[in-house]
Order: sequence, then structure tokens, then C-alpha cells
Amino acid sequence: METLDSQQFNKDLKTAIKRTQDYLFKEQYSEGFWWGELESNPTMEAEFLLLHYFLGIRDEEKFVKLSNHIKSQQRDDGTWGQYYGAPGDLSTSVECYLALKIAGYSETAPSMIKAKDFIVSKGGIEKTRVFTKIWLSLVDQWKWKGVPIMPAELILLPNWSPINIYEFSSWARSTIVPLLILMDKKPVQPLPANLRVDELFCNGADNVDYSVKSPSNQIGWETFFYATDQVLRLLDKLPIKPTRDLALKKSEQWILEHQEADGSWGGIQPPWVYSIMALYAAGYELDHPVIAKALNGFKAFAIEDEHSLRVQACVSPIWDTGLAIISLLDSGIKADDDRVQKAGQWLINKQIKSDGDWQIKANNVRSGGWAFEFENEHYPDIDDAAVVATALHKIALTDEYGGLDRKSKSIKRCVQWIEGMQSKNGGWASFDKDNMRSFIARIPFSDFGETIDPPSVDVTAHVLELLGTLDAKKYDQVIKKAVDYVLLEQEQDGSWFGRWGVNYIYGIGSVLPALRAIGIDPSHEAMIKATRWLEEHQNEDGGWGETPASYVDPSLHGKGPSTASQTAWSLISLIAADKGDSPEVLQGVNYLLSTQNEDGSWDEPEFTGTGFPGYGIGMRPDISEKDNSKDQDIALPAGFMINYHMYRIYWPLCALGRFKSWSINSGRHISLK
Repeated sequence: METLDSQQFNKDLKTAIKRTQDYLFKEQYSEGFWWGELESNPTMEAEFLLLHYFLGIRDEEKFVKLSNHIKSQQRDDGTWGQYYGAPGDLSTSVECYLALKIAGYSETAPSMIKAKDFIVSKGGIEKTRVFTKIWLSLVDQWKWKGVPIMPAELILLPNWSPINIYEFSSWARSTIVPLLILMDKKPVQPLPANLRVDELFCNGADNVDYSVKSPSNQIGWETFFYATDQVLRLLDKLPIKPTRDLALKKSEQWILEHQEADGSWGGIQPPWVYSIMALYAAGYELDHPVIAKALNGFKAFAIEDEHSLRVQACVSPIWDTGLAIISLLDSGIKADDDRVQKAGQWLINKQIKSDGDWQIKANNVRSGGWAFEFENEHYPDIDDAAVVATALHKIALTDEYGGLDRKSKSIKRCVQWIEGMQSKNGGWASFDKDNMRSFIARIPFSDFGETIDPPSVDVTAHVLELLGTLDAKKYDQVIKKAVDYVLLEQEQDGSWFGRWGVNYIYGIGSVLPALRAIGIDPSHEAMIKATRWLEEHQNEDGGWGETPASYVDPSLHGKGPSTASQTAWSLISLIAADKGDSPEVLQGVNYLLSTQNEDGSWDEPEFTGTGFPGYGIGMRPDISEKDNSKDQDIALPAGFMINYHMYRIYWPLCALGRFKSWSINSGRHISLK
């Protein structure tokens, strides 16, 4: 690193912090919250277009705008991928190709020919994931018999049964329930001959083997569930199914009871679109209040301009607001700043006090968390709750904005809820307690994302940081169990797996500040090993980066182009480990200073967040075992990656703010040479 002038360095640091503070306040909504785009992949737009086609809604303007966005995401090689820089993905490319063709693109267009050639080279429609085949079945481009069976009677299985809907993760069960109706009704909205995609079959649409392939191994859960699937297919052919009507009615009622105030289900796109189609298949008309409310609700998730329309898979205002508050206060904004207080008041008003089906496994626990989205009363999120409570604790809330007493009551209720949601192994998951039956991921239907929601190190770390910030001694027993879990999960090389952020950098970035917050000294072996790992994985430009491909390729752990958010996580970790005067930290800070835009933002096209790494088991896998990898490659066909557009703002600000505070409070001389 080149020699830095101390005076100029400090001046640049102060300027950078002020720029980003100003940027954040400029982006604050009048109601008090922050909300950045949650970017994913173009299947969101493709499936939104397919939804409208299935419902018989032909909105030409909307189709053009959706297709414009889908087309803009196509790579030069004709493919579409799961994240920035990813290789082409088969299922994503099939869905985008189909959507474009429905929107009016000719299969003879050069870009469509490139897409077709890629799809066929990868095995064609026959090799796509189950959920892509469901979409294809809805428009008669695949046969329902080629989709694994999920009998509607699943909804009738009692909660004590080894397999029931509440053994699936919250997002999985809210998706599965409407699919129970769709897979029973098997509705079809056929495509006219000119819109069919027969060209995407390797051996022609008339020569397809629709049988569900048997597993290669002779024993294990895959074999058991395959045999079960075959039995269920036979039972499904019976003329009389005595429990079917009851199951369908219960599924329908479950859907109706779980619709959110904004019209969504679960606050995320998949259960939303499937619930609409399920109710439509069950006889609900488009003008039915439930359907109308659901369709109208997409407006809040859509980002539209004159030429394009994109649909977010989810929205993150609670998460963004909590982290924005923390970054502003940690960077020097006063705790009683009116703008921060307004944000705190907005958060308190969004606290969830209603019941949800997370109580199936935590039936004596009173609600008190926060969701991720504007509206998601059924599924508060422990990660969001921990971040929000931490943010509120830092705010000096005056009577004008609800007062300290209201703030204290809100935090207390949240912590009580979080305590009650601790899993048996000491960790915390995102939405459920003890949701850890990994064999569920072996069901043939489950070749997508994560089907369970076990504890993760990063969520657990955010809870620990909250408890340490409040009063570590008060929560001694809760903390001890959690720390035991976290230390047990540390990799041999010193890193931690990042469930909700990419990847090992995020894991360390969550854990080290948490360990320090609860009083663990930087001399602890776990902290030393983690900091050494970070130091060894710093890029030559002074930043840190890690590609989502690291989830399946061990050689890519901690490797990738430098990003603002991942550099920030690394700096926050090293500063927590009392390494604020290390060459690595100074180089990292300088990287942020030198890459900041004039308006206080940073550019970051890379995806550093995750929805699903894609293993099905929702936790750190043994990727050396093929059975645990879901046949993944670096395209992450079963994964779901996210680019949070606010990550490039509040995380760097938090890192720069904590560096400045460390520099002031440590009393140690910082050498810039």
C-alpha cells in the first residue's frame, strides 16, 4: 500500500462519513423508514408474466415492459443467470425464454436462438427443476404427471407427525399449501401453437419420458421418498378419495387465513403467485376481493418506469431501516436526532403483536418481533427483530416520538419473544423454533432452495450482539447456549458459514462483533483464527469480496471481486477484534474511501445477500457429499441470491464510523505507512 498522509486521510474519512450520512437522510422516506431495492433474478418477471397469462389477463403494455427487463438481463451468450457474474442457468433460461415468447419474441431472433441452443445443450426442458416444470405444466408445456406428487392430504397430517406442513420452513409451507390445490386440480391454460416451446425439448415434445427418475442409491431417504411417490401416484388414480375434499377445503381456508394486509402471502413472491393461481383454480373469479387485493398488492413490489417493469421477490424496509439507524448512530449522528427518532417511532409502530403459526413449536411464547417487509403479520423474523431492537436501544427517544418508556417496553417484549424462540442447540433460526428435520429436503418435490429453517450462525450472532448491547450478565444462560453453538460451528480454518449473506465473510462479519459485545476478549482462539482468515483473504486493492459460487466450490471461499458491503463486514470484524490499527484495516478503509462516489454511495453490482444457498437443508452442508449438494454447480440452480441495494450504503458507513470511533477511543497511534 502506498504511504498515506495522516492529515489528509483523516480529512477524507470525515468527508466520506458525512457524504454517506447525507445520502442516507436524502433517501429516507417521509414516514421515517428506509427502503432499497431487493434485486434477484429475472424469473421474478418471467413468472409474473406467466401468472397473468394463466389468469387470462393480457396486458400488452405490462408484457412489453416485463419482457424489456427480461431481455435486458440476457447475457451475450443468450443465457440468464441466478446472480451477477454467474454462468447461465438452465431453469432460469427456460422460464425467461418462455416469457419472452409469450410476450411476442420470435424464436428465430438471434438472441432466442442462442438461448435455445444453450437450453438444449443442458438437456432441455426435461432437466429443469420441479418448480419450472410446474410453470410449464400450467401452460401445457409439460405434463402434470411429470411432477412429483404432493397429495392434498398433507394438510391433514397432525403436528406431531414426522412429516406435516409445519416441519417445512415458513416460506416452504406457505408455498406448498397452494400447490396442494394446484397439483390436485392440475389446471392448464394452453398456449396457442405459435407460442409453444417444443423446440426446447431435446428429442421433441412427443418423445418425453415423464416418469420421475429413481435415485441412484439403493438405500436412504431419497429411495424411501421415491417409493412413497410411486405409491401416491397409484392412490391418486383411485376414483374415490374420501379425504380429498376435506383436504382441499382446509388448504383453501389456510390460504385465506394467511393473506396479509397488503394482499401478499408471506411477504414474498412464490407463495403469492401460487396462492392466487390456487384460488383461481378452485373457482375464485378475478374480481373476488381476495384475488383483486392480491393482484393490486404487487404494485408495492414493482419498480416501473417508461420502458421496463421489474418485480421484487420481497421488500426489506424493516431490515433496511434498522441497519440504517445503526450505521448513522455508529458514525456520529446524535441519538436524539429528529430523523433518527422518527425512524425509531416508525419501527415501534411496526412491531408484531399478533399470533402466527410459528407458535406451533413455541406455543407458550408471546409475539413481539418484527417482520422483514411492510406487512407480514404471520411471520416475524428473529434476524430483523434483533437488529431493530439493537437500533432502538441506541436511540434516545423523546416524548414527541413515543418516549423512552414505550421504547423500553417494545425492546423488552421483543427480547422475551427472542428468548422463547431459541432452538434446542442454542442457536436461532429466522422464523421458526427447532425446524430441523433435514430428511424433508430429500422429498423429490424439494429440488429448490431450502425446505427447512434451522438455526444459523449469523442470525444467532445478531441476537448475541443485541443481548450483549443490552446487558450480557442478565441473559447469561441464554448466551452460554448460543455461544456454545456458534463456537461449535466454526470451520477449521477459522471462518463461519454465512446463511443469509455471502458467505464466510458475512459469517465472520456477524460473529466477531457479537462475541465482542458479550465480553469475549480478542485474544480468544476463535477470534484469532477468524481474524487471521480475513487477513489472508484480503484482495490486493485493499478490499474484500466473495462470490456466491463459494457456496458450492470450496476453492472460492473468501474469494471474489472487492465489494463495499463485504469490505465493510471485514472491517467491522477486525475492528471488533481490536485490530483497528492493523495494515489490513487501514488498507480496507482506504479502499472504501477511494471507491466512494461523490454522492456518498458505492457501486456494487455483485450479489452479497442470499435467500437460499440451495442445499435444501438450510445449513452448512458437507458439499463433498453429492447427496447434500442438490447437484449444484456454481450456477446455483437451486439457489436464490440477492443484491440488497442498500447494503452498499449503510454497511460501509457503519464500518467507517466504527473505525473512527476506535481510532478516537483506543488511544493507539495509527501508522499509515
